[in-house]
Order: sequence, then structure tokens, then C-alpha cells
Amino acid sequence: MYYSAVCPSPLGMLTLGSDGEHLIGLWLEGQKYFGGAVREALEERDGLPVFDAARDWLARYFAGEKPMPSELPLCPIGGEFRQRVWRLLCQIPYGETTTYGALARALAAQMGRPSMSSQAVGGAVGHNPISIIVPCHRVVRADGSTTPAFGPGVQRAMLEAEGVPFTADGRVELGGCRWDGA
Repeated sequence: MYYSAVCPSPLGMLTLGSDGEHLIGLWLEGQKYFGGAVREALEERDGLPVFDAARDWLARYFAGEKPMPSELPLCPIGGEFRQRVWRLLCQIPYGETTTYGALARALAAQMGRPSMSSQAVGGAVGHNPISIIVPCHRVVRADGSTTPAFGPGVQRAMLEAEGVPFTADGRVELGGCRWDGA
């Protein structure tokens, strides 16, 4: 059985998902792949300790603090490849960005492979079921442009709140804020 609760945020209403002990989802209203891999109905159940912990984490994040994903009991639903990508996402520091290509190179190195498909990595990033906490918003295209998966302007708003610089044409400034998986 899976449970849900809502959480207001500066980005709009968030839906939290849990298996009763772990956080399995955090989705923004209107987000692509809302609900993701959860194959059964979520029963509304506010007051679970994991939901209280997630709300506290989010409150600190939106207040400009830098809580770590490891502070919460996370259990995203997905295959081993996606799990690897999501673990890498958790290593991208607050206020830094990376590209799909850099993430693919980091994953290839981790797996002892000569290369990895950026598109495959992008698919895993896009299906991240625990948005914000597992920071998929810190991944941008090679040209610094953001993606519309969260809805118009949401990724940019999150990155700006973390202090990521943007160019005049609305792209992430790739010069100084880069994580390369090292």
C-alpha cells in the first residue's frame, strides 16, 4: 500500500508519496510523469513521520538552507539503471549544475564502460520520482538551457534560488557552476 499527502511550496502544491516508512515520490502539480512508477492508487494519509520529515526538509530547502538528500529515508521506484542515475543526482551539490553528457560520462566511469548514452541518462533523470530532494533540476542541456518537465520556469526558479547564474538569453551560465561527477 502506498500513501500520499500534499505540501504547499513556493513552486505550487507538491504531492508526497510513501510506502509507510520511506519517501517514494515528490511531484509538482502538473509535472510530467506525475506518479511515475507507482502502479496503484495512493491512499491519502497525512501525518506519517516520513511526510513530516519531508515537509521539514522542504521548508529548510525553500528557506535557503542546504539539506542533504541522505537526511531522508528515500526509496524511489525504478530499475537498477535509473537507481544509479538517481544516486548520482544526489551527489550534485546545492547551487551547482551539470549536463546530461557529464552525467553520462560519470555513470560510464562508475560502471567501467567507455561511454554511456546521454539520452538514456536523460530518460532516467526525467523519470526521477522524488523531485527537488533528488535534484534532477540541477541537470541542464549542453547549451545551458533548461527543460520544461516541471512546467514553464520552475527549473529556472529552483536554480536561481540556489544561486545558479543565468546568461542574458536565459541559459545557465556554464562557466563556473559545473559538477562533473568527480
